[in-house]
Amino acid sequence: MTLQALRLGLIGYPLEQSLSPVMHRAALRACQLAGDYTLLPIPPLPQGQDELAACLGRLRRGELDGLNVTLPHKQNVLSYLDELSPAVQHIGAANTLLCREGRLLGENTDAPGFLADLWACFPFLKNRPGHVLVLGAGGSARAVVAALGEAGWRVTLSGSRSGREQELQRIFPQVTAAFTSLEAALQAGAMAGVDLVVNTTPLGMFPALETTPWPEDLDFPDQAAVYDLVYKPRETRLVRQARQRGRPAANGLGMLVEQAALAFELWSGKTADRTQMRQAADAAQAQPAGDPG
Repeated sequence: MTLQALRLGLIGYPLEQSLSPVMHRAALRACQLAGDYTLLPIPPLPQGQDELAACLGRLRRGELDGLNVTLPHKQNVLSYLDELSPAVQHIGAANTLLCREGRLLGENTDAPGFLADLWACFPFLKNRPGHVLVLGAGGSARAVVAALGEAGWRVTLSGSRSGREQELQRIFPQVTAAFTSLEAALQAGAMAGVDLVVNTTPLGMFPALETTPWPEDLDFPDQAAVYDLVYKPRETRLVRQARQRGRPAANGLGMLVEQAALAFELWSGKTADRTQMRQAADAAQAQPAGDPG
């Protein structure tokens, strides 16, 4: 059998302990495909401008077969692309890139990956649209807001960067309120009736393991489930806070696996073995905590 060698990689910063390589290498082995998945660290713009352009040039020339994109470049890559999927156009961020006949294409697998794992973690929320409080207003927040909005959820945003919350509110009609802090949201009564809290910020991620987007003296909304996109360490401080207060909580490892599997299927045309990918990620999780991929 002739094996197709796939040259895949991840661009972002920092990347030193990303779980993406072990997952995609497991997917390659499971499909009996030759190839590799490498880390391509590119600093934030403007410092990394030339490196970003050069890396996307390699994809266009066929020196790479596919790229994932993580912080801080999910929006930075858009100006280099020739075609955006409907999901990318809607979300305004891309996490998966490929080249077809010399044209760079952008896709977003974060949104379906998030929803698939959310329903798996909290099946009682599926088919029951409610009110979600999303922490953060970056590229990952866009995917979460878009996914839950399409599922009929009402969204309240609490961010940390002035103006970004209002930008998302203009873009997504499902965002009914946007605040620059949790305290402001609380004072406005916006947390009443919240069924789900989703953290899309990097707070709690290595090396700042004891940071959290949720103040210790603030209780969680009654009956709200908590989903933290940070997946390494296994139990972030936010997840620990929620569980200590009797709230169901989960980290974002399942989302990471699902979005990676969807990206792999776009590049390879093969069905990704999610079990093998999850087992590889779980094994890597047993190692010292690191950065997300």
